Amino acid sequence: MNTNTIKRITLVTDAWHPQVNGVVTTLTQLVNHLQMMNIELDIIHPYDYAYFGLPSYREIPFVWQAKNLAQRLDDFQPDAIHIATEGSLGWRARRWAIKNNLPFTSAYHTKYPEYLRKRLPIPQEWTYRLLAHFHLPATRTFVPAQSIMSELNQRGFNNLVMMSRGVDKSIFHPGQAIDLPYPRPILLYVGRIAVEKNLEAFLRLPIAGSKVFIGDGPAKSELQKRFPKTHFIGVKTGQELAQYYASADVMVFPSLTDTFGLVNIEAMACGTPVAAFPVTGPIDIINHGVNGTLNEDLEDAIEEALELEPEYIAPSVAHYDWAEVAQAFLNQLAPIQRNER
Repeated sequence: MNTNTIKRITLVTDAWHPQVNGVVTTLTQLVNHLQMMNIELDIIHPYDYAYFGLPSYREIPFVWQAKNLAQRLDDFQPDAIHIATEGSLGWRARRWAIKNNLPFTSAYHTKYPEYLRKRLPIPQEWTYRLLAHFHLPATRTFVPAQSIMSELNQRGFNNLVMMSRGVDKSIFHPGQAIDLPYPRPILLYVGRIAVEKNLEAFLRLPIAGSKVFIGDGPAKSELQKRFPKTHFIGVKTGQELAQYYASADVMVFPSLTDTFGLVNIEAMACGTPVAAFPVTGPIDIINHGVNGTLNEDLEDAIEEALELEPEYIAPSVAHYDWAEVAQAFLNQLAPIQRNER
């Protein structure tokens, strides 16, 4: 079997709607474009089963009982299996695939070792070894950017392949600016409001203008109290989010632990430059001095980004296309031969 005969895909993910994050956006776009190719998908996600929210991060579900999961995997008879996350469902599906001697692909979306270390005294190296073990049986593991591929190769991960990201240009494009009721310059942050996002590096800056935060997360209430001059306006999606991107003067991305940063190319597609640290994620996306700035001093990065010419920003991310991403994903799946079932 080759990828041209893949018509049924089982997608296993611990991140799905109603969660709002880059992983869910990526998987949603993949699903939409694969369905346009007349591919049938069975999306196995936490909200089909009994789950509870993780302590200190209740937005993240943990499936504690996945009744009939093995039967569901058997019954669907997929042509390929993709395990998108290393959560409780991901481990169950991995175990089933190994038991049945079936190939599968996996993906590395999130720097869980760094995230976990921010919350618990667990050495990052331990978690990386566990994740390397998780991905070892996969035929291929998808990673979003070259810097992450290099980093994981050094940590003993194998069979890594690139799958970039896209941006929906029917939603995210220039010319959507609205009048926001905040003094300029408007410095925008979009994403999870959580400790691993290094938000205080931005919030503490004594910089002119208005800091506007879009998103939600476990650190939101505390940061609202500590930084009352910052405008926390909750979750925004679709055209409303695009209007905020287009209306901001700079998108500020203080994270040190992202693997890509999908919000950055969304902002750029709306004509807004990004200011960030020179770390994984931003270094793969930002063309310094064209669509954003990279600087170890975040305040300097913001000031430099404010000087950029807006007409060059959106064209710089025109190559990020979800249809091409979906085709690349399909091409790299691990087809199941009929005699393997």
